[in-house]
Amino acid sequence: MSSPFPSLISPYAAQVDRETFSWLRASRMIVDQAELERYREAAYGILGARTYPYAPYDALRLVTDWCVWLFAFDDAFCESDRRAAEIARALPQLLCVLDDSDAGIPVEGPFARAMRDIMARVGAAGDADQLDRWRTVTKDYLFAQVWEAANREDAVVPTYGDYVFMRRRTGAMLTVFALIDLATGHALTPGEWRHPWVRAITECANDVVVWDNDLLSYAKERDGVNAGNNLVSVLARHGDRSIQNAMDQIGRMRDQSVARMLSLRDELAGLGSEAVTAYVRGLEHWVSGSVAYSLTSTRYTRAWKGTTLPVRGHN
Repeated sequence: MSSPFPSLISPYAAQVDRETFSWLRASRMIVDQAELERYREAAYGILGARTYPYAPYDALRLVTDWCVWLFAFDDAFCESDRRAAEIARALPQLLCVLDDSDAGIPVEGPFARAMRDIMARVGAAGDADQLDRWRTVTKDYLFAQVWEAANREDAVVPTYGDYVFMRRRTGAMLTVFALIDLATGHALTPGEWRHPWVRAITECANDVVVWDNDLLSYAKERDGVNAGNNLVSVLARHGDRSIQNAMDQIGRMRDQSVARMLSLRDELAGLGSEAVTAYVRGLEHWVSGSVAYSLTSTRYTRAWKGTTLPVRGHN
């Protein structure tokens, strides 16, 4: 699972990791002390430090706090036995926050309050277009969780086409990619964000990161309630493959997408946009940084004990 992209880490890594954990604890999204200790050990702040190594301190704190919000929401709602209806009933508060609505819905839950804090900081750090972009893709992420929960509830392993399409939303990558230009300090124009080549390289990076995650998290998920929502399971079930053959196929798929990113990078350089060039580099840091983090974080390494690392054979 090699990458042609640089693997760097922010000089603020240790400080931001401590402060993001303090933010998580104060948010009360996680209150169980044993679970909080697992979060501290997993060092989620290091993920932000590796995927946004270029970000100034304040921007790094923002993107890292958002990443830990996503992990906490994932653990509470998406890797649990929560039913689709339970997740759906949690949406009004979150959507009310994202719409900045005065609909009279009390924002009482810890996830909604923490999201409101994040949204205020996105709004303060970026312009109206950047905020609107983040709000839009975050809504897509939330609605996609209902689809994933319905699969868990009915023990459905989705088809390959359905899974690849929806994984681009359930993986939350667009929500973190939407903050790249905020972290670089070079805002994409609406036209640049919608440019077909920018959309294409974003989709490739999205696929690479979530497919790598499916490989790296399979040992953690294979015996859990979310086992069917993993590309390894999808290919094994619907492609009549062994687990190892499914992993090998994912390795080939991700390498093809990396090659496509390199080709698109050359095309996009011709646009002569500093913001686009910085955004593309931000995508590349996500590809390399997410793997570097996952290979060292206890969130994943604990599940590999006694097993062979599920990425052997890939280049």
